[in-house]
Amino acid sequence: MTGVEATEQSVHAGARRGGVRALWAGNPGAVVQRGLIAARSSSWAVVLSGFFEPVFYLASMGIGLGSLIGDVQTSSGVEVSYAAFIAPALLAVSAMNGAIYDSTWNVFFKLNYGKLYEGMLATSLGPLDVALGEILYALLRGLAYATGFMIIMQALGLNLAPTAILALPAVMLIAFGFASLGMAVTSYMKTFQQMDCINFVLLPMFLFSATFYPITVYPEWVQQIVMALPLWHGVELVRGLTTGILSADMLWHVLYYVVMIAIGLVFTTKRLRALFLD
Repeated sequence: MTGVEATEQSVHAGARRGGVRALWAGNPGAVVQRGLIAARSSSWAVVLSGFFEPVFYLASMGIGLGSLIGDVQTSSGVEVSYAAFIAPALLAVSAMNGAIYDSTWNVFFKLNYGKLYEGMLATSLGPLDVALGEILYALLRGLAYATGFMIIMQALGLNLAPTAILALPAVMLIAFGFASLGMAVTSYMKTFQQMDCINFVLLPMFLFSATFYPITVYPEWVQQIVMALPLWHGVELVRGLTTGILSADMLWHVLYYVVMIAIGLVFTTKRLRALFLD
């Protein structure tokens, strides 16, 4: 090795350790592309199950139970049919499920068993490329689930206002938030038993985030807990858009997810760098 080559290699190694390129190479698309190629051989039964779960809830509770309940009052005081009340909540849940599946279990396998991130970070990719690429791939699944569910809502007449079209970018924001935070949490998991904690958190959040009934049925102190949960903010945001009941409070829901995304990206990037580069 010549002196020039040795110097160049030393500079490159230094950049990987402490420079900007140690974090970001500007190519998260390579990670997304790899995920899409790998998805060709995945079990589509597992993929589709995440889409049909909220559809079954809508059919059994929105249509079946809704015929017994009648109209329900939203948090804005407007009465809508029970099906139109829970459908936007299930739309938010659909985006969450799609994003969480890819950013937790898939990431856990790649991190601890497939050793894929070690190979990725041995290239020019930085931890932010890997984190953002995996999150964007999870976002695609969340968007696919939400788009399919949105079509079903439109066919059933459950989109009550033209602003319902804005629910799609809203669910992308929701999926982005859950994917970024989900990957951050998963990067600290070491065993499958620890991964069960994710379902332990998601299930009560799904049931109690004003998904099936108004938040006002809870005592005041329980309402405060529910309003601190990310899914509640997503439910309220999407429900406002699909029913056409808009308010300034929706900006707070958006801000909640922006902060959630930022926290997830920062922690995931730091964790991947600590695991494979430091």
